[in-house]
Amino acid sequence: MHYNVKIDAFEGPLDLLLHLINRLEIDIYDIPVSQITEQYLIYIKTMTELKLDLASEFLVMAATLLAIKSKMLLPKKEEETLEVDLPFEEDPRDELVERLIEYRKYKEAAHDLKQMEEGRSLIYTKPPSDLTEFAKDKLPEKEELNVSLYDMLAAFQKLLRRKKLQRPLTTKIARQEISIEKRMMEILADLRGFNGRKNFNDLFPFSTKEHIVVTFLAILELIKRKEIDVEQHQNFGEIFVEAMGEGAEMVGNY
Repeated sequence: MHYNVKIDAFEGPLDLLLHLINRLEIDIYDIPVSQITEQYLIYIKTMTELKLDLASEFLVMAATLLAIKSKMLLPKKEEETLEVDLPFEEDPRDELVERLIEYRKYKEAAHDLKQMEEGRSLIYTKPPSDLTEFAKDKLPEKEELNVSLYDMLAAFQKLLRRKKLQRPLTTKIARQEISIEKRMMEILADLRGFNGRKNFNDLFPFSTKEHIVVTFLAILELIKRKEIDVEQHQNFGEIFVEAMGEGAEMVGNY
């Protein structure tokens, strides 16, 4: 009982010839028929010994190579006279070379298409979904952004510029010490007088630099203690300060 194994190592005789040409680094336009025929027959013999199913086209190509080899071995006709123009004698390899070049073009194109197919198979798409029913009767909500220390510093810089422009040309300076703890208590009391929420700029009623700096440090300390909260409805928008819980008593015990 014979066990025959069929493999697709080569898709046809032209595929096998291209493999031999590449392996032997042969110029496809100048094929040494004797060498390529010998290698081709070795492959055919090996596949036969391994009892692999051999398509008839492989045997046809073997016969074609032997026929070309025979023509190449025939002596060329010598010119009898230089004056007589003899017809151009075609190279017996030309037809095989044209078939190989054309086959190589399709093989390379098939390889490129295969790579594109593999890349496309890694992409998963989904048709767009209709979400109108979820958005129906739903009012747009205001966006509350997390206010960072950098946002507070930017607001502080804008406040300083505004206060500087509003400062009168002549003024009387009176030095007065302001403690951060006292200013914290004033801010909390001020917030509760306005339903616990107020614009950041409204917490700076005086234009003196000392008062502005102390007020800003008091706001940062209150944020750190989580006694007030700051919110911003949109990027670069106004910042609002809101009192959190009963913080006035905690400030008095600082």
